[in-house]
Amino acid sequence: MMLQRRWVSKTHRKFVVSDSERCIGCRICEQVCSALKVGGFNPLLSCIRTVRIEPAFNISMACRLCEDPTCVKSCPRNALSKDEKTGIIKLDEAKCNGCKWCIETCEFGAIALNPVKKTIIVCDLCNGDPKCLSYCPTEALSLKTPEEISQTTRKKTIMPLVSRISE
Repeated sequence: MMLQRRWVSKTHRKFVVSDSERCIGCRICEQVCSALKVGGFNPLLSCIRTVRIEPAFNISMACRLCEDPTCVKSCPRNALSKDEKTGIIKLDEAKCNGCKWCIETCEFGAIALNPVKKTIIVCDLCNGDPKCLSYCPTEALSLKTPEEISQTTRKKTIMPLVSRISE
């Protein structure tokens, strides 16, 4: 019974997701994050990063709360740990020396180096209430579970087929 409850809770963990069809690359999410986390408007100090691929593709990336995070496993100083309840990656700043192994191993590019402190920056979901979501002018950001993302992808795949059948 314990295994089943644990499995269910992990599949319901939500993380910040960006809809590339709505994201306009304004980077307000980065500004809000840095303002709230470090008290200044500096995208380099943000836990969320906007990726712009010219001419017209934008998407924001934050920690995906991986089930088996390579960032945690790769840290030679054990400065990173995963909260088993929330899945959030925690940093022990006293142990982090800025070696960047976690940055190199993150498959999503969701970890950055704080250029001032020389420690890493990773999204902590603002203790369950990510402010970047509420400030996004196009509502491109949302909190979703992996299953919700899969369902959205399935719907996008099936809708053109349904449209052709109904013609």
